[in-house]
Amino acid sequence: MNYRIVAKILGSILIYESFLMIIPLAVSVFYMESSYMAFIITMLIMIFFGVILKNTPLNSNTMKLKEGFAIVSFGWLISSLFGCFPFIISGAIPFPIDAFFETVSGFTTTGASILTDIESLPKGILFWRSFTHWIGGMGILVFTVALLPAIGASGFQLFKAESPGPISDKIVPRMKDTAKILYTTYIIITIAETILLMFGGLSLYEALVHTFATVGTGGFSTHNSSIAAFNSTYIYVVIAIFMFMSGVNFSLYYELLKGRWRSVLKDEELRFYSILILLGIVFVSINLFGTIYDSAGESLKQSLFQVVSITTTTGYVTADFDLWPTFSKVLLFLLMFTGGCAGSTGGSIKQVRLLLVLKLVKREFQKIFHPRAIMPLKIEGRSIPSDVVANVSSFFTLYVMLFVLGTAVVSLENISMISAASAVAATLGNIGPGFEIVGATQNYSSFSAPIKLLLSFLMLAGRLELFTIMTLLSPSFWKAER
Repeated sequence: MNYRIVAKILGSILIYESFLMIIPLAVSVFYMESSYMAFIITMLIMIFFGVILKNTPLNSNTMKLKEGFAIVSFGWLISSLFGCFPFIISGAIPFPIDAFFETVSGFTTTGASILTDIESLPKGILFWRSFTHWIGGMGILVFTVALLPAIGASGFQLFKAESPGPISDKIVPRMKDTAKILYTTYIIITIAETILLMFGGLSLYEALVHTFATVGTGGFSTHNSSIAAFNSTYIYVVIAIFMFMSGVNFSLYYELLKGRWRSVLKDEELRFYSILILLGIVFVSINLFGTIYDSAGESLKQSLFQVVSITTTTGYVTADFDLWPTFSKVLLFLLMFTGGCAGSTGGSIKQVRLLLVLKLVKREFQKIFHPRAIMPLKIEGRSIPSDVVANVSSFFTLYVMLFVLGTAVVSLENISMISAASAVAATLGNIGPGFEIVGATQNYSSFSAPIKLLLSFLMLAGRLELFTIMTLLSPSFWKAER
């Protein structure tokens, strides 16, 4: 393990994060809030430690996948640890574990909260809270790769270790250029949604905060009742469209920019993702019509928003779906395990993995009748390597294991199985709201400190695709190479 390069890049991450705090600091100053001092103190602390780590002398500039895993895992951890300082110093969230939970939830784009009265907090603090979604959505390390020329070709190891999906490909040959293309696309989508939300009557502040949480598929809002506070069909539709867009593989937007419409339309994962959402909307709206809502239009509107929100793992709400019929709640719970496309800001299992598993099951059925036939798994006509198939199978197994074990541990809080299972599904899948005590109108404040730490771990594990952070728990990871 090249510990020196790990320390050096972690120092750069801290410095970059401190610079990003200038924006919420400016918001606090603009609104003349005393919380601005919390950002100044935090920035000074981060720069101090960042400079020390960044000046670590290097014996070698070599970075292998092991170093990539360590940098990504510890990068997210220290970003969350230092990122929670403004909450603690300002007094907005005085308890360190609560502040850490909230910050991890922000950076991992989960949107699970321990806050009971969001609207009472300073605007600068709420801005930082949602801004963590935007930073974490595309990835802290992708941002670092884009800005840190010293990483060079080794930056691909960071990209590979952090990328959301089983297959990590560069868009263009140079890794730094790939990162810049992704962030340029991210910024353009952010600007577009902000402008459209302002057309709907939102202030620049409100539009930015909710855009950060939408394109980052996070779900933090400045209102206790989330998006329902706006009571505007226009706002609902705009946010739903951008939630859907943020759940799409961002490399497809580059394809569109290059005029490759056919390759986008032929994308098998995108079609699967779109059909799944469409079916969810249809079934839920039919179930809601006549049972919860008398209007077919209202049933469709609420169904559309919540299905897109849960599938993309954004977690915004426009209605208390805990009051919906059991069938609708079961569908929403199942959608918690789907997620967005690989290469999107969405969390959970990812559509391409579900697609591969379905193809794998189909192949096993076919082999019953044709045992000697060679049937490679293909997506868009390309054969999927056996190691990728094995990785997907292992991912599913580990995901289910973490879900089951997590549910068992959380149930020690003496809560219902639905509450425990949905809390674990919502944090592991980076979704946010679950059912019952963690439902659309509730939060995670009632959990004990150890459970909050467990759920924080699940949020990090889910965002980092399980293996990245789980490898650090393996003793063999830390053994010296021979």
